[in-house]
Amino acid sequence: MTRFLDVRLQPVGGSLATQVAIFQGTDIGNYQSLSTQQLLSDIQGRNVLIATHGFNVDRASGIAALSNWEGLLRLPAPSVFVGLLWPGDSVWLHGLDYPEEPAVADHAGQLVGPFLDANFGGAAGLSFASHSLGARVLLSTVSSLSRPVRRATIMAGAIDDDCLNAEFPAAAAKIGEISALASHKDLVLAAAFPLGNFFGGILDADHPWWHAALGREGPSTPWPANFQPPFEIPDNWDFGHGDYLKIDSPPTPVIAPPADVAPNGSAEPASHGWQEAWTAAFESTRFR
Repeated sequence: MTRFLDVRLQPVGGSLATQVAIFQGTDIGNYQSLSTQQLLSDIQGRNVLIATHGFNVDRASGIAALSNWEGLLRLPAPSVFVGLLWPGDSVWLHGLDYPEEPAVADHAGQLVGPFLDANFGGAAGLSFASHSLGARVLLSTVSSLSRPVRRATIMAGAIDDDCLNAEFPAAAAKIGEISALASHKDLVLAAAFPLGNFFGGILDADHPWWHAALGREGPSTPWPANFQPPFEIPDNWDFGHGDYLKIDSPPTPVIAPPADVAPNGSAEPASHGWQEAWTAAFESTRFR
């Protein structure tokens, strides 16, 4: 059973909760409360990886994707995985909604950070992984923490490429090592993200305020000293926005670490269901 921190009020849409709830399950059918005492026992003395999803993801989809990804991870002992669910579908149009949806992600992180400070003191270390707009949840959580963070992996980050230097430099400085995964074949970030910037008042690519998405071009330079390249997935892998945490049928075979970003033109890692297995192997390798 996957452990979850849940800051949703409704299964679909709805507002952000006022407190963090604790659950466990592998799908919406067996999703049930988990006691704080049991969670604290589970994380005691272990390196915790907290992973979260992106926008337009309801509770059932978040449970399914994150529990599936946990099954593909091969984290070094002693480690434990915790999923984080937030109402990324509370405000949704065709594209990222500025400024409402980023604000929901930011506020989710501001709720989770103090909860971790209050309850995760027994963990050996905290690390984070995120997909899409979950990058804002990750960085906002780290900003709200009083303790340092071991590792952070931002996959397909739907956030400005200069976020580590401009908006969240203090959060970035708290993290031991920062990794990212980006793809030029991410059509969602190619279309929706610049569209969101346009409606946010940033006019076009020639404007000095315009920024690409971190999840398409990677972080802008200068990179923070704790950023760990490489990050750009080969173009010939045709890696889309929904591939990072997707669920394949039949079940995806595990890709054993080590795994890292290959040079452009490299062969795909496998023939079936490999994308989410590869991101899990990448995370397992960088988590070390």
